Amino acid sequence: MSAAAELEPARLGPADVLRVGLGGLRARPARVVLSALGIAIGIATMVAVIGISSSGKEDLLRRLDRLGTNLLTVRPGDTLFGDKAALPEPAPEMVRRIGPVTAVGATGAVAATVRRTDKIPDEVTHGISVQAATPDLLGTLGAATASGRWLNAGTARYPGVVLGAEAARRLGLDRAGGQVWIGGRWFVVLGVLRPAELAPEIDRSALVGWDAARRYLGFDGHPTTIYERSADDSVTDVREVLARTVNPEHPEEVQVSRPSDALAAKAAATGAFTGLLLGLGAVALLVGGVGVANTMVISVLERRREIGLRRSLGATRGQVRTQFLAESLLLSAFGGTAGVVLGAAVTTGFALWKDWPPVIPGWALGGALAATLAIGTVAGLYPAMRAARLPPTAALATA
Repeated sequence: MSAAAELEPARLGPADVLRVGLGGLRARPARVVLSALGIAIGIATMVAVIGISSSGKEDLLRRLDRLGTNLLTVRPGDTLFGDKAALPEPAPEMVRRIGPVTAVGATGAVAATVRRTDKIPDEVTHGISVQAATPDLLGTLGAATASGRWLNAGTARYPGVVLGAEAARRLGLDRAGGQVWIGGRWFVVLGVLRPAELAPEIDRSALVGWDAARRYLGFDGHPTTIYERSADDSVTDVREVLARTVNPEHPEEVQVSRPSDALAAKAAATGAFTGLLLGLGAVALLVGGVGVANTMVISVLERRREIGLRRSLGATRGQVRTQFLAESLLLSAFGGTAGVVLGAAVTTGFALWKDWPPVIPGWALGGALAATLAIGTVAGLYPAMRAARLPPTAALATA
């Protein structure tokens, strides 16, 4: 057997491939940075979108856990002829008799307006409604006062009012102790509520006692909204019987809803919006991949003499192909790593600014890095194959 037949090309180990790939990138740092920037922007966009969406969803879920999902509301629907129905006066007490029910509160619409002074025209309402309220409403909603106190058995009989958070803001009152003009007389502001997340209509209301509303404002005693809480495992059963309990003669004229469903739907809608933004991130990543491919093609054209010299010194086509593919992967990996760090930083900063818990799913980070390597492989495959096919003599003859 001849000596030439026994010669075998030297094998490139992983360390050799890494060293050769890094050497090619170090020779053109400016181009490498600009190419990696496209990958970084795409990956950062995708990580930030997923992270911000997950952080917002986690905040919603924590709020649901804190507020509870066992609150149901009862409101009048429409009659058979399309008119607005009315809930019976004893409806709150009827709901209270349902076994699993633990708390019941009610409000009733009052035909009156609330204004800061009696000098303001009647038509200027600031979008604030006046409602009669039962003393147990606050506990049922799980709300709290920001200033002053809530209605009790004593104050509910006299001209006192508790303002919802938004109503107080619109009236320019941030604490208890002042007076407001309701229904042609002054009412003392007993308290101001914190925002009621499961009952935003309370935030825009001026709440007076049930008896006081009857005595001073002509309230007819019919509740317009009943709030009830029951044991968590009984919510579905209670929901089934609420309409028939409130209005046995016409249960079809009663609407029963679950306020927590709105927050749950909002969390679900966040995912749909995330899909759109992920598509934009994928487009940016694709553009970055095209930039990497373009960089590698130009690199092959500029380094034809280097390729010819390596082939003349014994490098195989496979080794040349591996070298350029390694450069493409390293270039993408640099951009992907920078993108992951940037996306995580944006997510954390935005979440802290919104007072959300920062959440970045592990699968998002893993998927981002996998997408980076996939882009690097696809972008570098053609330039690597083109470099490997160059004949040594033709490459060395290039000026």
